[in-house]
Amino acid sequence: MELPKLYSPKEVEDKIYKLWEGSGFFNPDKLPQRHKKPYCIVIPPPNITGELHMGHALNATIQDILIRWRRMQGFKTLWLPGTDHAGIATQNVVEKSLKKEGKTRFDLGRKRFTERAWKWKEKYGSIILEQFKKMGSSLDWSRTKFTMDKDYALAVQTAFLDYYKKGWVYRGRRVINWCPRCQTSLSDLELDYKEKKGHLWYIKYPIKSQNSKKSQKFIAVATTRPETMLGDAAVAVNPEDKRYKNLIGKKAILPLVDREIPIIADSLIDLKFGTGALKVTPAHALDDFEIGLKHKLDVIQVIDENGRMSEAVPLPYQGLKVLDARQKVIENLKKLKLLEKTEEYFHQIPKCDRCGTIIELIPSWQWFLKMDKLANLAEKAVKKGKIKFVPKRWENVYFNWLKNIKDWCISRQLWWGHRIPVWQCQTGRASKLKKAYFVSLEKPKKCPICGRCKPKQVSDVLDTWFSSALWPFATLGWPIACAQSQKSKIKNQKYCKPKKNSDLARFYPTGVLSTDRGIINLWVTRMIFSGLEFMKEIPFRKVYIHATVLTKQGKRMSKSLGTGINPIRLIEKYGADATRFGIAYQITELQDIRFSEDNIVMGSKFCNKVWNASRFVLQQTSKSKIKTKIQKLNKNKLTDADKKILNALESIVKLVDKDLKNFRFGKAAHTLYDFFWHDFCDKYIEQAKCQMSNVKCQKDKEQTQKVLSYVLLTSLKLLHPFIPFITEEIYQRFPIKNKKKCLMVEEWSNL
Repeated sequence: MELPKLYSPKEVEDKIYKLWEGSGFFNPDKLPQRHKKPYCIVIPPPNITGELHMGHALNATIQDILIRWRRMQGFKTLWLPGTDHAGIATQNVVEKSLKKEGKTRFDLGRKRFTERAWKWKEKYGSIILEQFKKMGSSLDWSRTKFTMDKDYALAVQTAFLDYYKKGWVYRGRRVINWCPRCQTSLSDLELDYKEKKGHLWYIKYPIKSQNSKKSQKFIAVATTRPETMLGDAAVAVNPEDKRYKNLIGKKAILPLVDREIPIIADSLIDLKFGTGALKVTPAHALDDFEIGLKHKLDVIQVIDENGRMSEAVPLPYQGLKVLDARQKVIENLKKLKLLEKTEEYFHQIPKCDRCGTIIELIPSWQWFLKMDKLANLAEKAVKKGKIKFVPKRWENVYFNWLKNIKDWCISRQLWWGHRIPVWQCQTGRASKLKKAYFVSLEKPKKCPICGRCKPKQVSDVLDTWFSSALWPFATLGWPIACAQSQKSKIKNQKYCKPKKNSDLARFYPTGVLSTDRGIINLWVTRMIFSGLEFMKEIPFRKVYIHATVLTKQGKRMSKSLGTGINPIRLIEKYGADATRFGIAYQITELQDIRFSEDNIVMGSKFCNKVWNASRFVLQQTSKSKIKTKIQKLNKNKLTDADKKILNALESIVKLVDKDLKNFRFGKAAHTLYDFFWHDFCDKYIEQAKCQMSNVKCQKDKEQTQKVLSYVLLTSLKLLHPFIPFITEEIYQRFPIKNKKKCLMVEEWSNL
């Protein structure tokens, strides 16, 4: 049973992980009898295109600590793994591989392209899940989900159908984020904002005068995008701005186009920006679009889907790239002496986070989901305390977004993803009836609108966030795991009650969601209202927003800039336990972690300390007759040193329990480090050596050995959620009877 002199993570980790998988204890159905009360965490599904980064490593460490802690406490734990199909990211990867062959997706067609994407997924899509195993993540792999699985696809279609029947889904023309390279609408999360040094151009708009003999007057506007002025529909000022009160209601002449546009008043206008007057281009700015709706302005699209100037602009500008058109507009304004001045200006440029192309805001026909009632559901759940954010300050971000929420653009112009189950009638009768579309989860045999055509399914797919919004309950079997499980019944039901013994009935709502602050609005909020809408119950009780891992200098990690850190490299160098402990040790209640590899080195040294201390204790135990289960100690024979370490241990159990309940992972790691290294190793082990060498009675020596064994075993339990591999390896060699198959199912504390 003696431990080798040196601890080798590479020799231990793969062996121990196979032991865990073979035990079946990752699966809640195979846990010992004492595990009864359910506790579930669903993993935020990583993209199938991704590999493990420090954010994943941090969150995997946090979730595994919680799961292992609760499992040892006797909970029937389920940590459910899975991956997201990542619509635009996966499509880009597959298209790049086609480009190397000199082909495009259009050469293959939709069906063959989708088949190609599936093949890519089968080959590369599980890489990141295998990397989670290297972290020691105790996920139930038998329940692994993928957002494009057939049962999950049914959940997505069922959700869409429910929304559509309520009248909450509609098709409309609104301004959206558009990537000219990827040729699709994008969510805000798919944008990467880069600060860039640009300019503010101050342009003079002549004011139309009733008396042509009077000298020309102007109203000046400041803009970072002079090329969009060709689509201006108005000039807007704040009604409280005294400078322009006499101009409200008058007309301005749009330079270069010679079109009359109104001067209007709107409270959205910032008095302090530029001149306090805004050029309103409803087709190419979100605020301008809202102003345009309010004042019934024309929507003139001057930039097309390819990022070029459209046919709606004068001939000299048609077909030009945006930046070329900008230069030409500036030159012509100078010639007309309508460019008042130019200032340097730093602003955020939105780019597609997949291809780096500058995003255009353009009007587009898309499918939208009405958000007013859903937002109200989500807001009430948190205000009433049904869901709690940790730290609480993140509730403000949540409420602010809900307060200013807009209808959700749920369609994407991609081929990889959940195709929208909407069909279009192909006859003229549809236009006469003003009903061209209908929803069907299956290919219709007959058009319900005209009764004779072969309707076509719309080409758009759903936003990836639409499908991932269902994650906490679709992964547990909704809607199939309901009382009405037949597909024909699912189509028409509003709400179905989970079957008694299904995962959905046992594990929903889940215990906690651990995630990054960047997706509070785009994912967390949407999961909350989706759960309330379809399950009539919250999806999780707590939302833990973990810190963001930054470089040591406080900058965001970037793989492309070479500032990213690969957790797998750290594991190969120091071991998974050292990596996990070093990460956990840095978690505080602050917003960010300035990552330092020094903490991983510290974690490695700590693991060696645990190994050496355990080696000493096991050497003492193996030489004695202590082969039985550790029993209650004879308190009458305890020395002062014995009492001190046992009292300290009792306090540590309570402190660690309290810290884990309150998501203070770093504090718990510090507490365990200090106790084990200083109180146990530096002090008590040295005192125990003296006690064992000085006693005359063998029973007194065995008493000290019992204390050593007891403190070590309890310490291994407390440390196991943080450093599972090394603690499991030591436990497997511990000479006690009635030992559990694995430390991971030992009782958390026997104090």
